[in-house]
Amino acid sequence: MIPSSFQVTGRAPRLDGSGAPIRSCRICERVSARIMAASLSRTVESFLRAYDVCDQAVIVGVSGGADSLALLHSLRALREPFGLRLHIAHLNHQLRGDESEADACFVEELAREWSLPATVESHDVAAFAALKRLSTEEAARLVRYGFLEQVAEREGAQVVVVAHHADDQVETILMHFLRGAGLAGLRGMLPTTTYPFKAPVHLLRPLLDVTRAEIEAYCAEQQLTPRVDHTNADTGFLRNRVRHELLPLLEQYNPNLRAVLRQNARVLADDYNYLTQRARGAYERALLVRRDDSVAFALSGWRVLQPSLKRALVRLAVAELRPETRKLDARHVTDALHVADRGRVGARATLPDGLWLFRDVDAIVIAERLEPPELPEAPRRPASLPVPGQVRLENGWVLEARTLPREELPADALKGIDPLEAFFDAERVPGELTLRAREPGDQFAPLGMKGQRKLLRRFMMDAKVPEAWRARTPLVVAGDEVIWIAGWRIAEAVKVTAETRQILHLQFVRDAG
Repeated sequence: MIPSSFQVTGRAPRLDGSGAPIRSCRICERVSARIMAASLSRTVESFLRAYDVCDQAVIVGVSGGADSLALLHSLRALREPFGLRLHIAHLNHQLRGDESEADACFVEELAREWSLPATVESHDVAAFAALKRLSTEEAARLVRYGFLEQVAEREGAQVVVVAHHADDQVETILMHFLRGAGLAGLRGMLPTTTYPFKAPVHLLRPLLDVTRAEIEAYCAEQQLTPRVDHTNADTGFLRNRVRHELLPLLEQYNPNLRAVLRQNARVLADDYNYLTQRARGAYERALLVRRDDSVAFALSGWRVLQPSLKRALVRLAVAELRPETRKLDARHVTDALHVADRGRVGARATLPDGLWLFRDVDAIVIAERLEPPELPEAPRRPASLPVPGQVRLENGWVLEARTLPREELPADALKGIDPLEAFFDAERVPGELTLRAREPGDQFAPLGMKGQRKLLRRFMMDAKVPEAWRARTPLVVAGDEVIWIAGWRIAEAVKVTAETRQILHLQFVRDAG
């Protein structure tokens, strides 16, 4: 329905300042902008009602850009009917020199003009990124949320509001897809969550269904003059490459791609919630031990689970032990399931932030450190290892040696599923075999380092071999060369290649006698 003020009246056309007729498209654009601006206000109001945000302190993250400025303006208009005590929080990341300083000054001046309390602080994000060996984007995110949490605690607030919008959501979904995320990542950002805060603080995103165009229309309609972050055009950052390069390309195949991705994210969020509910029940049924540094599932309970529930259990266990990690991806989970389902006793898979999945006799263990009672220990004195033949160890293990032709090599032999066995090119082994513990000055040229040698002590530290294991870890030495650190790595020089004709197979087994 056309508003009455724009209906055809039969009068002469309206003229602009130069005497030219005003084009109808300019009027339509103006109407469209007003509609979009009104839509943003209604969306924020509906969000506050839906999540019962009223009569409380609210921390508003404000960068000075269009999205956070529009959010703050709309919340300020609603603060009296909803009883909101708004507090502005701005963090200067010190990444853009004078522009960062100007952003901080802009927010301080805005707070004074709008009579709102504000906390404006600075943090050297680049230094933090270097210290923690993080990307600048990840470091900025961690520092920013840490700052918002501190402000919330100081102000006694349980709600922090940020201005992520619909286009941010689309970019986030694509970035998660590119790094191999599962259902949790493909949901994108959630409208409300307690993550990443440790304190009982909720993070809210009222603009997740509002597009960038609607935000810009709102700012224009309300005569707001946001700051512009010129680094948003820098395609050195992954998010900017997704925004400026990948999305426009994909929209050539489906112009409605953004809406499709957001709808898919909502569907996947429902699927994730259902699967998580099922997984929590399976988690408790399979749980054997829960400690501060480890979670163990009974092997009998694990084996009856569907693969999707097994993946969910790994993710839940990692979340319980490392609630702040964002590094767990599909590759980690796939490797963990491979070891849990097919690995022998002692097999392990690497998980993020210092965690391991470990295959025990009757359990699947996820822990930050692994106790060694089920693993072989190096002999007190060096022991000769005949081929074929065996060496018996004092703690109930036997190291067996044999040779076999290349044609008899098992299909999965070189995947490292069982850390207590290894396969070598027999013709490259440089001498008779000895089993012993490490000695001062030992060097090692590990597989994957193209023959580069390093002190054995340094390799064990870099490979995060637990300190308590290092002196007890068995070494297989050929002549003067360490060719296998049992349970960890073989040497580059003796690896099996396409030219290998004869295989040396070494394996630790329990002493049946």
